Amino acid sequence: MIRIRPYKTTDADIILSWCPDKTSCYQWTAGVLGEYPVTKCAFRFVESLMPFTAFDESGIMGFFTLRNPGESPEELRFGFVIINPEKRGMGYGKEMLRLGLIFAFELYGAKRVSLGVFENNPAAYYCYKAAGFCDVRKEPVETYQILGEEWKCRELLMER
Repeated sequence: MIRIRPYKTTDADIILSWCPDKTSCYQWTAGVLGEYPVTKCAFRFVESLMPFTAFDESGIMGFFTLRNPGESPEELRFGFVIINPEKRGMGYGKEMLRLGLIFAFELYGAKRVSLGVFENNPAAYYCYKAAGFCDVRKEPVETYQILGEEWKCRELLMER
């Protein structure tokens, strides 16, 4: 059974170990946490958000943050969503998001929850779709210059 709890700084080593290369790191962080590899010092940035650690009987298995993307408390935004690579493809990400959505909608009172995902990360995209998120047309499409390439970001939303 998966549960979530507030993030602890002692979780950082485990979470950071899940990004073994530059591409996976930038798919996860969009470069917001600095250059690869992300340091524990740089990762402290997540403490300014609402960070959560997911765990099960085997230990820490996921992480995400929530934040207000604007002035309105009606919307929260997922960020830095990551699952232990050994747990991917087995529904853990979907379940972790479901628990995060319970927090966002039922405890926080949000009316909308959004997130962004790079087009070159189809596994994450399909996980978000399986959790119930819907595509949103955003013009212009948000793009990032990463590793000498232009990465396009898809916007997803869930509303109550």
